[in-house]
Amino acid sequence: MKTRTMFLALAALFVSALVCFAADGNMGTWKLNEAESTIGPGAGKNTTVVVEAAGDSVKVIVDGVDAQGNPTHTEWTGKFDGKDYPITGDPANDTRAYRRVNKNTMIMTRKKGGKVNTTGRVVISADGKTRTVTGKVTGANGKNTSIRYVYDKQ
Repeated sequence: MKTRTMFLALAALFVSALVCFAADGNMGTWKLNEAESTIGPGAGKNTTVVVEAAGDSVKVIVDGVDAQGNPTHTEWTGKFDGKDYPITGDPANDTRAYRRVNKNTMIMTRKKGGKVNTTGRVVISADGKTRTVTGKVTGANGKNTSIRYVYDKQ
């Protein structure tokens, strides 16, 4: 009896996790729509963003180019709980945190050495076809650059 109960509990947990991730509009591959985006001077471009399940966490893979046109690739695995999780491939940042505001909106923070250098908001459109990232990035020169990336779901 205990084995059957445990199996049913695990199955219910697995199905619940699948439903949660399937309902998350952030999941999927997003391509930059440059015509709709506003990228300030000195800012790079994140051309592709892939958001996928990674166990009970989420993995975000970002490819693009830096301000000089060199290719970039970053990876982040964590939860949308507002806590800092390590980011790899980004010399300007050690950690990234996402905090869910509602089902379509998150707040993002990136830090280097514990100091915040990027803040932003990620909004998924009601129809789930557009992802808009707005924010402020503090460059190495200490100046803020505004960004507005608009992505189309693939």
